[in-house]
Amino acid sequence: MAHESEAAADDVEPARADPADVHGEHAEIRRETYGERLDRKWNDVLQELRAVQAGTQIITGFLLAVAFQPTFAELERYELALYLVLVVLAATATMLGLAPVILHRELTGHHQKERVVRIANRILLTLLVVVSFLTAGVASLIFDVAVNQVAGFIALGISLILLAVFWIVVPRVGRPSLRERLRP
Repeated sequence: MAHESEAAADDVEPARADPADVHGEHAEIRRETYGERLDRKWNDVLQELRAVQAGTQIITGFLLAVAFQPTFAELERYELALYLVLVVLAATATMLGLAPVILHRELTGHHQKERVVRIANRILLTLLVVVSFLTAGVASLIFDVAVNQVAGFIALGISLILLAVFWIVVPRVGRPSLRERLRP
């Protein structure tokens, strides 16, 4: 009996702190089994997929509706090319959003949860990159059609700057400093 509790204790590992775990400056690190951690990480991936899915569906719907507008035939060559690139990005985003769920369905019951979580995380990151560029492109297209091509390029530039801020600056600001990480 004591041997079983030792084995169970060995299965419990302290998880690394992540932003979702922080509840103050001296937050305790979560203790969970390996299986519990995989379940939590899978649920995190699903939640993030749900958050991205709604925006992706709205953008895709907007793009599909554009093709049926009477003024669609009046798009300039550049605008049409940008539009088609955005449709491809929207379709790619939709497929990337489905991929982790398909992967999970195909590998369920084969003791591959770690692999599913690892691959799904990579797919999710790819999806976020695609949706980021899709969003910047849609802003550019809207300003291009509504105002002019210069306004479209300005909207694209501002969108790309904001993406850089959210992808690079914000995560670095949110990370603990080296001093905080080395603190006992």
